[in-house]
Amino acid sequence: MLGASTLAQACAAIMMHGPAFLIPVLHQRLGLSLAQAGLVAAAPTVGVMVALVAWGAVTDAYGERIVLITGLAGTAVLGLGAVLAGDLVLFAVLIGLAGASAASANSASGRVVVGWFPPERRGLAMGIRQMAQPAGVGIAAISIAVVAQHRGIHAAIAVPTVAAAVAAVVVALVVIDPPRPTRPAGTSRSHGNPYRGDGYLARIHGVSVLLVVPQFVVWTFALVWLVQDRDWSAAAAGAVVAVAQIFGALGRIAAGQLSDVVGSRMRPLRWVAVAAAAVMLLLGVTAGTGWWVAVPLMVVATMLTVADNGLAFTAVAERAGPFWSGRALGIQNTAQFLTSSLVPPLGGLAVAAAGFSWAFALAALFPILAAPLVPVAGERELA
Repeated sequence: MLGASTLAQACAAIMMHGPAFLIPVLHQRLGLSLAQAGLVAAAPTVGVMVALVAWGAVTDAYGERIVLITGLAGTAVLGLGAVLAGDLVLFAVLIGLAGASAASANSASGRVVVGWFPPERRGLAMGIRQMAQPAGVGIAAISIAVVAQHRGIHAAIAVPTVAAAVAAVVVALVVIDPPRPTRPAGTSRSHGNPYRGDGYLARIHGVSVLLVVPQFVVWTFALVWLVQDRDWSAAAAGAVVAVAQIFGALGRIAAGQLSDVVGSRMRPLRWVAVAAAAVMLLLGVTAGTGWWVAVPLMVVATMLTVADNGLAFTAVAERAGPFWSGRALGIQNTAQFLTSSLVPPLGGLAVAAAGFSWAFALAALFPILAAPLVPVAGERELA
C-alpha cells in the first residue's frame, strides 16, 4: 500500500510540477517573458487547486482506489493531448486539466497511508509517502528540462504522461481501500465537522500556505538561476536540482520519523519553519555573489522547505478523521496550490525587478511569519 500510494503521488507530481522546468525553453527559445513563462508553468497547479476539494469529497464518499485509478488514467489521456497540441494556448489548457486530474492522488494516496498505518508508525510512513513529491520533481528536473532543450516542450510532457499511465496500472493491481468505521446511522456527510469548535486545522492550513512560498520559489527558479546567473548547462542544473530533491525526500522521511519519536507533529513543524527562514536568508545573501556556497545552500533550502509538508498533512488527516480527511486534505492542498500557482508569475516579476538574490531573501519572510502560527498548544495526544 505504501509503495503503490507513493508511486501514484510521485507520478502525479511529475505532471503537477514538471512544467516549471519548461521555463528556460519558454523564455529563451520561444520568447516569452519570465512572468509569461511562469504563467504557462503554473497551469497544472491552477488545475490542481480547482479540483482538490472535489476529489477529496469523492474519496470520502467512494474510496481511495477508484479515485486513484480514474484520476491517473485521466492524467495520462490529457497529457497525451498536450503532447499532440499544436498551439501554446491549447497546450497550457491541457496541462492545466491534466494537473486537475492528477490532483486525485493528493488526498486519496494520503488516506491509503493514514488508513493502513497505526499512529506510532504513521509519521514515518507518511514521510515516505510525502517524499513522492520531491522525488517526482527530481525526476521532472533531470528529464523534462533536457527533453525540452532537445525535443521541445510538447515532447517533454510525454514524461509525466507515461508516468501517470504506469501508476494507474500499478494502483489497479495493488491498492485496496483501507478499513474504516461505519458511519453512525442517520448522520449526514457533514456530521463530525472537524472545523467546528477550534481553529487548529485552520491554523495548520495557514502555516502550510506561508511555508509553500519559499518551497516554490526554490523549486521554480533554482534551475533558471543556475542556467542564467551561473552559466550552467540545462543538464547540469537539472542534475543538481534532482539531487536537491532527493535530499528533500530524505528530509520529509526524517521529519516524519522525528514526529513519531517526540510524539508531536507540531513541534517539529515549528522547528522546520525557523530553519527554513534562516537558510532562505543565507541563500538570498549569497546567491548574487558568485560564492560557491550558494549552491549547497540551495540544496539545503530545497530540503528544509519541503520537510513541513508531511507533518502538516499527517496532522490534518489525524484531526479530521476517516469521514472528513478527504475534504480536509483537499482544503489543505487547495490553499497550498492557490499560493503556489501565484509564485511562478509573481516570482518572475520579482526576479526581473530585483534579481534572484532578493527573490530568495524575500521568501524568508514567510516562514518567519509561519513559526508563531503553528498550533503547538492545540495539539492532542497522537491516537
